[in-house]
Amino acid sequence: MIFHDFLKKYGKMLVAPGILCLFIAIYLLQQDSSDDAELVSTIPQPQIFDDMETLQSEEPTSTKVIVDVKGAVKFPGVYELTTENRIIDAIQLAGGYAEEADSNYINHAQKLQDEMVIYIPKIGELLRDEEYQPLGQALQQSHSSSKKESLVNINTADESKLITLPGIGPSKAQAIIQYREEHGPFKKIEDLKSVSGIGEKTFEKLKDFITI
Repeated sequence: MIFHDFLKKYGKMLVAPGILCLFIAIYLLQQDSSDDAELVSTIPQPQIFDDMETLQSEEPTSTKVIVDVKGAVKFPGVYELTTENRIIDAIQLAGGYAEEADSNYINHAQKLQDEMVIYIPKIGELLRDEEYQPLGQALQQSHSSSKKESLVNINTADESKLITLPGIGPSKAQAIIQYREEHGPFKKIEDLKSVSGIGEKTFEKLKDFITI
């Protein structure tokens, strides 16, 4: 009864402020919704798929390869690596070098290729098989060059150099020098047999130590 009397007495006075408050509340709710929508729309979206594609494109592509490691290594055999690996990786996989290995002319930084043969020579070994090139190429060339430098040139050597040859003493060295002076330089090493005192047996002993 009290509330009923209150409404009859003050109801008309409360209608206008109530309507005003209702409009204000609706306006504020609309503003909050608009701000939330704008906030959501302005948040940068993570480009997950683009980033994944970028990372995939930047990753180096590697392919599996099978290589055959032979020669002076601890565990010769066939090993599986990738094209990103180097010769040193294959050697390490084969247990590393054996004690008699000559690794001076091996290109450890060379990348691997499928069906590659990696041959590690022993000290003093010459490589002639083309299957092992280019690994053995530098080694063979080095030995060949070293051997050629150690040969005695019978067209230019003096007596002191000639007497270092097997079977050649001072008298035969002088005979070689005299022959050059009289007949000119030797055209082939076999011409040395034309020198007095140098026969077939002597030539066989020294043919591997001379050049022209």
